[in-house]
Amino acid sequence: MGAVELRGCSVVELGAGTGLVGIVAALLGAHVTITDRKVALEFLKSNVQANLPPHIQPKAVVKELTWGQTLGSFSPGEFDLILGADIIYLEETFTDLLQTLEHLCSNHSVILLACRIRYERDHNFLAMLERQFTVSKVHYDPEKDVRIYKAQRRSLREDL
Repeated sequence: MGAVELRGCSVVELGAGTGLVGIVAALLGAHVTITDRKVALEFLKSNVQANLPPHIQPKAVVKELTWGQTLGSFSPGEFDLILGADIIYLEETFTDLLQTLEHLCSNHSVILLACRIRYERDHNFLAMLERQFTVSKVHYDPEKDVRIYKAQRRSLREDL
C-alpha cells in the first residue's frame, strides 16, 4: 500500500494479542486503543509499557473489547482506522466480529485485516464482510502466505 500517515489518526487494534500492531501505530503517531478480551489486558499493558517510550505511552490505551458484547464502551464510528492481524480463524466469532466492525466504523473509517487464508471458513468470513463492506486485497506476501484486506463501509450510492 505504500506509506500510511497515522499522525493524529484515531486507531483501534482488535484482538491485539501482544499489541505489536497497536504499538507500531502509536510509534507512527496515532492515538491507539489496543483491545482484547479481559484475560489478555495485563499482558498488553505490560507490553505497551515495555515497548513504548514514556512520552508516547499516553497515545496508547489498553481497553477490554469482547466482540459483539462490550460495544457500549465504544462510541459508534469512533475510529479512523481499524486494524486486525490474524483474527479471522474461529468461525464462531465471525458474526460478533462483523457486528463489532459495523459498530466501530464510520462512513470514512478504513479497516485493514492481515490474515492467512487457511480454511474454507476463512473465505466464508470474507464473503460475509463483503455483504456489508467494500473489500479489496491490497497486499499479498507469497513467502509467508499473508494477505492484507482493506474494507470500508459501503456508500449508499454503491447500493443503488
